[in-house]
Amino acid sequence: MSQSITNGHAPDTSRRHTRVLIIGSGLSGLGTAVRLSQEGYTDFLVIERGDDVGGTWRVNTYPGAGCDVPSQLYSYSFALNPEWSRSFSPQPEIQRYIQGIADRYGVRDKHIFDCAMTGARWNDVDSRWEVDTTRGGFTADVVVSAAGVLAEPNLPDIKGIHTFEGEIFHSAQWDHDADLSGKRVAVIGTGASAVQIVPAIAPQVAHLDVYQRTAAWVFPHLTRGYLAPERFAFKHVPGLQRLIRGLIYANRELFVVTQAKYPATARLLEVIARVKLWSEVRDPALRKRLTPTFRAGCKRLLVSNKFYPALTRDNVDLVTDGIEEIRGSSIVSNDGTEREVDAIVLCTGFHVADSPTYSMFAGRDGRTLLEEFETDGLQAYKGTTVAGFPNAFTMLGANSGLNYTSLIYVIESQIAYVIDALATMEKQGLRTFEVRQEVQDEYNRALRRKMARGVWLTGGCTSWFLDRHGNNPVLWPDFSFRLRQLLRKFDVENYETTKHAATQGDPSTVAAQAGQSTNGSGVHAPAGHESA
Repeated sequence: MSQSITNGHAPDTSRRHTRVLIIGSGLSGLGTAVRLSQEGYTDFLVIERGDDVGGTWRVNTYPGAGCDVPSQLYSYSFALNPEWSRSFSPQPEIQRYIQGIADRYGVRDKHIFDCAMTGARWNDVDSRWEVDTTRGGFTADVVVSAAGVLAEPNLPDIKGIHTFEGEIFHSAQWDHDADLSGKRVAVIGTGASAVQIVPAIAPQVAHLDVYQRTAAWVFPHLTRGYLAPERFAFKHVPGLQRLIRGLIYANRELFVVTQAKYPATARLLEVIARVKLWSEVRDPALRKRLTPTFRAGCKRLLVSNKFYPALTRDNVDLVTDGIEEIRGSSIVSNDGTEREVDAIVLCTGFHVADSPTYSMFAGRDGRTLLEEFETDGLQAYKGTTVAGFPNAFTMLGANSGLNYTSLIYVIESQIAYVIDALATMEKQGLRTFEVRQEVQDEYNRALRRKMARGVWLTGGCTSWFLDRHGNNPVLWPDFSFRLRQLLRKFDVENYETTKHAATQGDPSTVAAQAGQSTNGSGVHAPAGHESA
């Protein structure tokens, strides 16, 4: 694409220009790259701070790592995988699948690896994004942020943590050179990664202390290995795998009833979890400490058949007193007990609502996403665009997350929105698009009305789903197919747009407020926000 001189200002030719720049190559970024390629787009690049595709599945290589979403849902719809070995896939299989997608669809040559973004700002004069990275500068007409929601480890603020004398690492930064065999180990946290790590390392360590701040609801893990005839049928019987995938999808959608629609029905889930706890933990005192005091679904639902049995081992202790400090080579709990440890594993989650990437994006008026979110919390339009940030898409943005089924379903829905937006830009000759602030505000008001009755706000817990304002900016509070319906078509009528100059070198731009239907008060009515 030629770089024209606009308003007397020459674009920075020292930067590499591309039509679309994708930031990150996890499932979102890679999927976007593949779909762009399939639609005939060639002028795009993917920058990835790691040395390969995969995102969270490239990084999270801790013992026992695997997916808690059924394998049949954990693949792109355009590339079903008949080779899954189990009904719930382990991390190495998922990573191989993702790598295979990059190879099969020929998009590796569109990647620049070991290239971390350090900043991105909107240039209003040239109507393009300027992106700084560890491997030079880029400009792009459109930016797709696919940096991921589970990308930045959350390290706990514990007194003395930086002076610990032994080995210490986060679950997402597992030190494979650290041999935990025969050592005294502490695991801090009992979330989704901990329920996989604890059973994996408990048999090999001398002693394991598991520090629990809040008990979680743990459900049976319905995992099993696929038989050879099943894999043969998935591969050779037309439509079979897609049928099974559809049935599993429909079954997972039922969780919306207990979480978003009628939280009181979560008691039915709790009966299952309580029976599991009673059957696997016979010690009444330990069982009491492992029993949550909030509604199931208020925090992330966990699945494991091995976690409770691991906690009953002779060499494992559950510690429910808070941590006062880390002193030398020991952890001191709030009751004054000091426990010597050789290594600490931090299972303390990720920065989600406060992702560090938000401070890297500066929009039209120079304000960063982080500054935008300081006032009212994390907000977006359809989880994908943000007012004040033209020509930008955020994959898995505010209120697009799911905690009961595959995020790939949302990712593909957003990719369809991105593709249709690019097609709309070409068809209408648009230079810029930016969601109207009033549209975004009304969309989020509707979201919060729906969220108010969900278990995440009424279930009696605090969780990483909630921000400091007490809002849930992470999850989508409805059936996932309704979010897909909202993202099926790029609703340009809800965006402020400008068109390319009619002739080369003409500095003027033409406001193109397409589809200006009003609600009677002169304010443009957001299309479809009532379904949010």
